[in-house]
Amino acid sequence: MGQLSEHLDRVLLANLRRRAPDLRTLLDRVSHWNVYDHCLYKFYAGSFKVYHLQDATEQIAAALAAIAPDGRTFHPIFIEIVRAGTGREFTKDDNEHWVERTAPIVQAFLHVKFFLEMAVKCAVSPDPPRSVGSGWQALMELYLVYEADFQSRAPVE
Repeated sequence: MGQLSEHLDRVLLANLRRRAPDLRTLLDRVSHWNVYDHCLYKFYAGSFKVYHLQDATEQIAAALAAIAPDGRTFHPIFIEIVRAGTGREFTKDDNEHWVERTAPIVQAFLHVKFFLEMAVKCAVSPDPPRSVGSGWQALMELYLVYEADFQSRAPVE
């Protein structure tokens, strides 16, 4: 890791530890049966209630943005997944295209929940959380920390 990515690594860990209680509370809330279990069940049952996952997705994405080291943006793939799975309203036509219209909602929720789980896990891990393994690496990718060193270098001629 370069100097900038090491700085971002430390800032992310500090942000995680500072916000750990709030992140844990949010994780507990979205892991509750009436959000996680119920809404995923409703996806398979063909119920419009799967659309309720969007609220949790947006709350988690906001919490993840709040802990971004030095205001870093999210990975473009994450942004695309969250955009595809939020801001949707149920229409009767969705019943005819159920998986196509609702799977992105489930996918977005599962991705944000994964990163929230990793944030909570890493917030309480030993210093540094690299010992946690792939969870920390995933968070570093979410915030494009490894790319920071490449972006800060002057072009080579």
